[in-house]
Amino acid sequence: LRQGQISEEELARQSRDRERERQAMEAARAALFADILFEFDSYTIKETYIPILAQMGDWLKKNRSANVTIEGHTDERGTTEYNLVLGQKRADSAKNYLVNLGVDAKLLDTISYGKERPVCTEKNEDCWAKNRRAHFAPLP
Repeated sequence: LRQGQISEEELARQSRDRERERQAMEAARAALFADILFEFDSYTIKETYIPILAQMGDWLKKNRSANVTIEGHTDERGTTEYNLVLGQKRADSAKNYLVNLGVDAKLLDTISYGKERPVCTEKNEDCWAKNRRAHFAPLP
């Protein structure tokens, strides 16, 4: 090798390091923007999710250029119209909580998908519980 050239092994190591760093950042972002779940027919935020929203709120207050879409979701039970309204109430509930923590409302958009985008498709309570959620989609 001439001076200033990098070996193939070093290039491969650097590539692996960058990929590990990217995966770690993705995992941290996923943990920061974790879904919050709701009880059946409810849009009340459970105490369990207060620390998650507080951490998210702190991050959003420090990163004022970040935008997040809050998606409201429901389980499959009920009419499409009812679930779209309930999904919107869930998204709005999460947004209002973050705004009350001091997050700029202009950074937060909401949308309801109702029952149209389930994360689980089995027909049982455990599965339905996973679908009753607010999902946070940070925009790059």
